[in-house]
Amino acid sequence: MRLGYKPTFDRSSVLARDGFFAGLAADRLAALKQALSDPAVHGVCFTRGGYGANYLLEELSVALARPKILLGYSDLTSLQIFLWQKFRWVTFYGPMVASGFDKGAGAPQGYDRDSLTRALTETKQEWSIDLHGETLGSGRKEGVLLGGCLTLVETTLGTPWELDASGAILVLEDRGMKPWQVDRALMHLRQSGKLRGLAGIVLGDFPDCEGPAGSETVKDVARRILAPLGCPIVWGAPIGHTQRAILTLPLGVRARLITDGSPRLEILEPACVA
Repeated sequence: MRLGYKPTFDRSSVLARDGFFAGLAADRLAALKQALSDPAVHGVCFTRGGYGANYLLEELSVALARPKILLGYSDLTSLQIFLWQKFRWVTFYGPMVASGFDKGAGAPQGYDRDSLTRALTETKQEWSIDLHGETLGSGRKEGVLLGGCLTLVETTLGTPWELDASGAILVLEDRGMKPWQVDRALMHLRQSGKLRGLAGIVLGDFPDCEGPAGSETVKDVARRILAPLGCPIVWGAPIGHTQRAILTLPLGVRARLITDGSPRLEILEPACVA
């Protein structure tokens, strides 16, 4: 409401539980379909996490639906990749109600207001996002911005909606993985061909991913595996799981990654239409 939006939600649906899931898969699917088909709803901001979103994909079709704003991160990566691969929907990798918005604008674990507002409202011109990270691979390249949570990107492999990131600027972030687990995931993506021909890579800051004292860090692993790709790479952007204010990235639009000087993304086309 502070941002000028009028929220609507079904309290019983939002607070539902089914074991560790936020309600039965059938009920969550029905709620999502209802939100996507309701002409009065212009966007869907997920409550949090999205654990179990992959349970909804096989029964979900939006072929005839008008695209809407879908905002979230983490396990929502499964849904975002599905919608891109099947229907070319642009989605938004950014804060959620109880994971970002609850802490407030600019606050630790809150959300970045400028990138959110530009992503959701800019309909005419290009705009830029300061990535607040460091350069692991220098240069500037253009490509479609795709990706999300590393674990969920990896789990699309072998599915009918397996992510095709050829020529893309690939976003990868996660939390709570040990450096050797990140190593396995990145090597799996590399050996499956998913890192071939990338225009660039934007990495999160991977909180809670420290190994034993004296071991490689996740940044060390990323540099060792990804730097030989020879594309622009940024490490430590506050995206998804981060202790800083969460940036909002529009997935599915063309962007330019610039890592010379202060790393930034230039969004080359609006994610929304008037």
